Formats: sequence, C-alpha cells, structure tokens
Amino acid sequence: MKHLISFFLFCLTLISPIANAEQAHYISDNLFTYLLKGPGSQYRIVGSVNAGSPVTLLEKDNGYSRIKDAKGRTGWVESKFISTDVALQERLPVLETELTTVKARLAEALTTNDNKHSDLNSALAQRNSQINKLETRNTQLQNELTIAQDEVRSLRAKIDTQKDDLLMKWFTYGGVVAGIGLLLGLILPHITPRRRKRANGWA
Repeated sequence: MKHLISFFLFCLTLISPIANAEQAHYISDNLFTYLLKGPGSQYRIVGSVNAGSPVTLLEKDNGYSRIKDAKGRTGWVESKFISTDVALQERLPVLETELTTVKARLAEALTTNDNKHSDLNSALAQRNSQINKLETRNTQLQNELTIAQDEVRSLRAKIDTQKDDLLMKWFTYGGVVAGIGLLLGLILPHITPRRRKRANGWA
C-alpha cells in the first residue's frame, strides 16, 4: 500500500510540471527582471526578461521558477514575478480592436438614434401642424356658427316684428272698415230721400 501511495505521489510530481508548462505564463507587467543561472540570488545573471514577455514555466524550486523565454533561453526568476494573466502588451491589440468595434457600434447606435429622433421630430411636427390646422378650422367653424346664430336671431326678430306690423295693419284696416260702415250708417239715412205715403197708406 505504501508503495502504491509513493508511486501515485511520484506521478503527481511528474504531471505537475507538465500541466504548468501547458498553461501560458507571463512576466508581470511594469517589471524588468533578471534571468538567473540557478534558483537563487546567489547565482549569476545570464540575461534579462522584459515585462509582459510570454514564457514557458518548466519547474519551481524554493520560491524560484525555471522558465524558457521566447528567445529559447532558460533560466530562473522569482516565482512572484510569474503571472498567468495575459500580458498588457498582448492584450493591448485585442483591447484596441475591441475598442474600435465598440466605437463603431456606438457610432452606428448614435446614427440610428439620431435618425429615429429625426423621424420622431418630423412626425411630431407633422402632428402639431395637423392639430394647428384642426384648431384653426374649429375656431373658424365656431365663428361661422356664432354669425349664423346671430343671423337666425335677427331673422326671428324681423319675423316677429313683421307679425306685429301685420296684426296692426289688420286691426287698422278693420277699424277703418268699421268706421266707414258706421259713418255710412249715419250718413246714408239722411242722404236717401224718404218716399211719401199715399192716401191709402201705401207709398
């Protein structure tokens, strides 16, 4: 059983460097570090690695990591200077592309919004124009109605006046006729000569 556990741990130690090697690693941004011959500051410097440079992690030992840079050089650096985050210099082109895309989409959205806003303003102006025309027409109709009502009242007043005048004329004519009849009744007996009676009593 102990041999099996030991064999399992040994396999893990072999797999761990391979897994670390497969994952991309970078030198931390804003950092310039020296590449050492061994896992410690007492070893001589064999080169330097710029910040953000992609490296391959080969192994770790006592706070140091053995790496292989893009130039094919191998050496040791402090493990705290190794990061799995994509370096800024590699992210920058992607970010610039994304920024350009976002700007283009924003410009397109603004253009679309401006077009919609313009269409909305045009429709609103047209609707306001129609409302103003309707209000003007309504005012005109109200004025015409007021004039028509005044004319109707005036005509009714004239009709009533004509009725009164007609009644007065009829009363006047009736009075005149009655007066003439009365006058004739008084005058005619005096104008018409009386027939004399005969002896036998007949005229």
